Amino acid sequence: MYRPVAAGRLTVVPPGLSVLASAARTISDRQVAGISVRPRRANDSIRGPDLSVASHPQPIARAPLLFISAAEQSADVHGASLIRATKKLCPDARFVGVAGPKMVDAGCEPIYDMTRHSAMLLGAIANAARGIAMLETSERHLLRYPFDAAVVIDSPVLHLPLAGRAQAAAVPVLYYIAPQLWAWGANRIHKLRNRVDHVAVILPFEEEYFRSRGVDATFVGHPLADEMDKLKIDEGVVAGIGERGRPVVALLPGSRKHVVKSVLPGQMEVAQQIAGAIRGVSFGVSVANPQVAPIIEDLVSRSGLSVRQYPKHHHELVKAADLVLVASGTTALEVAFHERPMLVMYNSSRLLYHLVFRWMISMPHLSLPNILAGKELVPEFMPYFSSTEPIAAKAIELLRSDEMRSSMSRDLAELVKPLRNGRAAQQTATMLLKMADENRSY
Repeated sequence: MYRPVAAGRLTVVPPGLSVLASAARTISDRQVAGISVRPRRANDSIRGPDLSVASHPQPIARAPLLFISAAEQSADVHGASLIRATKKLCPDARFVGVAGPKMVDAGCEPIYDMTRHSAMLLGAIANAARGIAMLETSERHLLRYPFDAAVVIDSPVLHLPLAGRAQAAAVPVLYYIAPQLWAWGANRIHKLRNRVDHVAVILPFEEEYFRSRGVDATFVGHPLADEMDKLKIDEGVVAGIGERGRPVVALLPGSRKHVVKSVLPGQMEVAQQIAGAIRGVSFGVSVANPQVAPIIEDLVSRSGLSVRQYPKHHHELVKAADLVLVASGTTALEVAFHERPMLVMYNSSRLLYHLVFRWMISMPHLSLPNILAGKELVPEFMPYFSSTEPIAAKAIELLRSDEMRSSMSRDLAELVKPLRNGRAAQQTATMLLKMADENRSY
């Protein structure tokens, strides 16, 4: 694949963002001191490397310099696992890039942090200013320093443009956790094909989907499966949650402030209706991080319902639950790995959905368990709900039927089996090192 190197690129920054971009430039340039600036030649080019993971990569003559970018909290977790897996294969590998705290702990040298401001679906629009500053900062580093390869994780709104900038800097790109083009925005496939050398996909059907459209792709397994395999559940805590009352209903409102604000009020309404219909029921809400804790505390206290808050023991709460009310996203798949019955809820902007996103979404289902199943395996109420009464009615129906819940649990166990094949971080690390090695061979 021919990759022209830009002699210079003008990044247009809208009025009001120049101060932000300047601050990012001042901070980040200082943090990568010690890296020699790479001279650029107008005829630099890179061929797309062979990324077969059948064999272990040969040792690289010098330590590879790798650019990495993760824009969301979940991607920060996956990025940290990838960094550790890479360093196991090549201990001297050096990572620099857009990183959250977990990636920094794993050894990445950060130039920018988007994870504190990440958003889902429509909430991402509010982060346009930060995104532009991040892209400008990343582009400056990609052009200035001799990166051997770049890996971007999820977040296509930011990472497809970033991949284009890496291409212009003659840095090959591995995309880990592919954009969900099969769900919406399929017209972006040409951007992925032209800007990315290889895609490490985490859903089984994605490999064929992308390959049939001219994008090199390899299924590596799901990173969540790796995390779940390492998980240690405190069975004493699980038993203690159950002793508070049965059935147990777990509320998982998400980890982002705007999601919690939009989803948890509806979950609380459903919980109130369940409490009025089923005796002895107990409720617990997962508090994903300190940032959302005050929001959850306020909403729970105003509801007048007895709901135990769990800033720790998230997985124990899910494991103990007879039914989980979960905000859409990867957490719904996490509940599936626990094989717990669930209802998926999300409450985005009705106006923007009808004006924009309804014309872009091509899937009949929106939650990950149902997308993987190709049918409604779990009830989903999204992208928004006008009333909680149908949700509560379905929840009560499930709680009153042991057979319905058991059947859903069995179906979820079958659903996640294929995702457990492969070690996602290790296979992706092998791809990344091979890409870096082959890049320097040209």
